[in-house]
Formats: sequence, C-alpha cells, structure tokens
Amino acid sequence: MEQNETELMLKGYGLTTAEFFYHMPDYIHVLNTFVWQDYDLAPDHRKLFDFIEYWQREIDGPLHSVRFTHRKMIGPGEWQNMVGEFKVH
Repeated sequence: MEQNETELMLKGYGLTTAEFFYHMPDYIHVLNTFVWQDYDLAPDHRKLFDFIEYWQREIDGPLHSVRFTHRKMIGPGEWQNMVGEFKVH
C-alpha cells in the first residue's frame, strides 16, 4: 500500500536528495550529474543505498561519487491538527 508524503513524514521519514556524479559511457573522462530524491529514513538511508546498488548493477555510466543531504521535514511531536477559517475580502 502506497503511503502519502505526510504519513511518511509522521513516521520519521525525511527528504533525501542525492547528486550522482558519473562517467559518460562513451566518454570516460567526462563527468555528468544526476539528481535523485525520495523519502528515506536516516541514518540507514536504505532507499538511497538500494538505488546506488541498482545504478551499479543496471546503468552503464560508472559512478564517480555521490553527494547527499537529508532533511527531516516534520516530526511526530511537531504536527498539530488545526481547524480554522480565514476570510479574505
């Protein structure tokens, strides 16, 4: 069952952004970049490491390096259900 972003954030997931630097298959001395984002759990980053393994197994361009950051958008103690209405004239 697919969970929406809010449900994932309430379970502790944060947005992980990774920048992949890889060698072009036909021009090995040329580096190119690819940006990847997904919701993942720190510090294990299982989805990120699964994607890196997929890249190494299935993609022709060999990886040079990977740079990533993780931002926890919301925590279980930070969320509050607010009910209100604003009228704008």
